Amino acid sequence: MKIGNREIKGYAALAPMAGVADRAMREICEKFGAAYSVGELTSAKAITLGDKKSREFLERGNLSVFGSQLFGCEPEVMAEAARVAEQYEPDFIDINMGCPAPKVANNGGRSSLLKNPELVGRIVRAVAEAVSVPVTVKIRSGWDKDSINATEIAKICEANGASIITVHGRTRMQMYAPPVDLEVIRAVKQSVNIPVVANGDITDGISAKRMYDHTGCDFAMVGRAANGAPWVFRQINEYMKSGKILPEPPLEERLKTLMEQIELMKKYKSPKTVLLESRKHTAWYIKGVRNAAQLRKMCGEIKSIRDIEIICEKALAEGEDM
Repeated sequence: MKIGNREIKGYAALAPMAGVADRAMREICEKFGAAYSVGELTSAKAITLGDKKSREFLERGNLSVFGSQLFGCEPEVMAEAARVAEQYEPDFIDINMGCPAPKVANNGGRSSLLKNPELVGRIVRAVAEAVSVPVTVKIRSGWDKDSINATEIAKICEANGASIITVHGRTRMQMYAPPVDLEVIRAVKQSVNIPVVANGDITDGISAKRMYDHTGCDFAMVGRAANGAPWVFRQINEYMKSGKILPEPPLEERLKTLMEQIELMKKYKSPKTVLLESRKHTAWYIKGVRNAAQLRKMCGEIKSIRDIEIICEKALAEGEDM
């Protein structure tokens, strides 16, 4: 698959998970084979108002292929924000129309746009005309089970200048509840002439291949399965190439990767933010360790880097569940 003139290597990209897939995680995932990543969800309105934190979300860091992700419901504001985002030199601009968070979805943005196809077209057109880089759009299968319209939305996006469509095969009302609808992704792929990226329940090489085979998608996107397990991209790439299932890395390597991610976080965030956000990442990395419940409780009480090191030491002493 290509994004603009960039040939994308590999088989899976890192999904843009707000508050999780930050610069540190994106760089770690690329190290393990993520083909590209998309920045954290960024408010177009906040960018146009000069909000410092929102503009920090546009920083690409040391990434080979990166897209800035914007959300909003006003075409002119989205266009202005996209022009600002382009100054940070992303490889593409991604419009989020798939995030199900009620705070914004119920306020005319993100997945609620699926209920207004005419506005979708105007937003995509405004952004595509405002920037010189490719514009991609992430959508869901529909708002709810009675309004599955991903195919209609995808066609509108294509007609108004989108270069790629990413489809999460769930409705907004489903949030992340199973099952993911492979048929709707397949239908989108058959209805447009631009690449389609499939998202939803891709957790390993086997599920990635099933997604490719069933939907005919051009690429895959991994979200929650990468939390505490960035090597999932290496596993997917190997399985897609050779059919070989790579084992989980040894616990020592996994915890070393956690500490590498923490060190990267320290480069980009305040000490307080690093410690707060390290709680969830540490809890994810110790999955599968004996007495993990007790260690997860310790994760919720992290107040220093030393606390993280102590958790890692205890995890190594406990060993893995067999």
